[in-house]
Amino acid sequence: MQHFPLLIAGRNKKNGHSLDVTSPFDDSLIATVETATIEDIEQALNTASNLFADRDKWLPTSERIAILDRAVAIMEDRAEELALESAREGGKPLIDSRIEMARCIDSLQTCVDTLRSDCSKPVPMGINAASLHRLTMMKKEPIGVVVAVSAFNHPLNLIAHQVGPAIATGCPVIVKPAENTPLSCYRLVKIFHEAGLPAQWCQAVLPIDHTVAEKLVTDPRVAFFSFIGSAKVGWYLRSKLAPGTRCALEHGGVAPVIMTADADLSIAIAGLAKGGFYHAGQVCVSVQRIFADESIARDVAQQLSDAANKLNVGDPLSDQTEVGPIIRQAEVERIDSWVQEAISEGAELLSGGKTLPNHCYTPTVLYSPSKDSKVSNTEIFGPVVCIYPFTDLDQAIAAANSLDVAFQASVYSQDIDTAMYISNRLAASAVMVNEHTAFRVDWMPFSGLKHSGLGTGGISYTMEDMQIDKMIVITSKGL
Repeated sequence: MQHFPLLIAGRNKKNGHSLDVTSPFDDSLIATVETATIEDIEQALNTASNLFADRDKWLPTSERIAILDRAVAIMEDRAEELALESAREGGKPLIDSRIEMARCIDSLQTCVDTLRSDCSKPVPMGINAASLHRLTMMKKEPIGVVVAVSAFNHPLNLIAHQVGPAIATGCPVIVKPAENTPLSCYRLVKIFHEAGLPAQWCQAVLPIDHTVAEKLVTDPRVAFFSFIGSAKVGWYLRSKLAPGTRCALEHGGVAPVIMTADADLSIAIAGLAKGGFYHAGQVCVSVQRIFADESIARDVAQQLSDAANKLNVGDPLSDQTEVGPIIRQAEVERIDSWVQEAISEGAELLSGGKTLPNHCYTPTVLYSPSKDSKVSNTEIFGPVVCIYPFTDLDQAIAAANSLDVAFQASVYSQDIDTAMYISNRLAASAVMVNEHTAFRVDWMPFSGLKHSGLGTGGISYTMEDMQIDKMIVITSKGL
């Protein structure tokens, strides 16, 4: 068993506080992690703030590129180990953790690629009497100290998306991983240090309690706050930010899918099963609500339930496992209570609906739940998909748009005009045509609307948020 100390630059003494990190599958103790007090947070913030204030210590772009390139090489060499340990602490099946690790590496490479083409457009001068004999230069500068609060469900790639852009843009960053999955974060931060990044540029802390965590986030020295997690916590922390602190929030949704009568089920079912049951549904854009034309709704439901029944649920470290455990038992109990409530309110259970040993839950398909059931209105964050038959397309679109969350959505149709009609009317930041709602590549924009978030994720978009465009105006009679 390993012990992970706080990664605060220049810190020598221990405080005696720690947290146990256990497996979500069998509750075995994996490691202990030191937790941070108010004094520790103050040291981390002082280190980051003083570093940013000394412009002579800023890392040139060429050095940042070299560090990220070396980090990528180290991660490629240790990819299997990192994926295995991520699966152990987070419960995502190894087959999917390997894919996440590949995405993590690609995300850092995208940081490098973005740096090589990142530039600002100059402001035109010489176009009226006031601007004669003047020229503008624009340059990118880091915004300042970044605090990143991350989530448990993608413990490798989320860190790459929050910390990678900070390193790339030259911002000192303090990252707080999820309590359930801090080890992957700590391993990646150590790799950045091993690649040549001075320790004070990237620090990792796990606060001892919510009060200490709030102190970290709301300190006036924080220039940019990056948050991935629940809407309740995200919007609360935004309300507490110091004046001037910018932020980006990524929450979840209750992702809708609309399937017309001509939808090709031979391509749709496999994608819907993946989008609904991947990582046991613990994904912010997981397929949850499928509105299917009445003529195909029963076929969709039956084929999806058949696919759900065939999925191998169990040990995330097994190459045969397709659906791993829920992160904690309390969440299993919540998911089951919502499912049973929906059934009592009239939903038809077609598959699943049962708790399993080792904090697992059977992939579940519900047919025609009440619009008032929790499964119809709130992100379940579990392996549960609901199917709603419809006869009127516009009413189905209205139902899909009826919630206070909006993120990614999907349309399945073989008619391009119908697909575009639906896509243009769905309240979503991205609509996938003949693809499930959880589709994502790491260079595309990723943004929740309404209560689902604020700002835009994705490597280049986050890098833009973490920089300012400084304008220099030159006056010269030679112009």
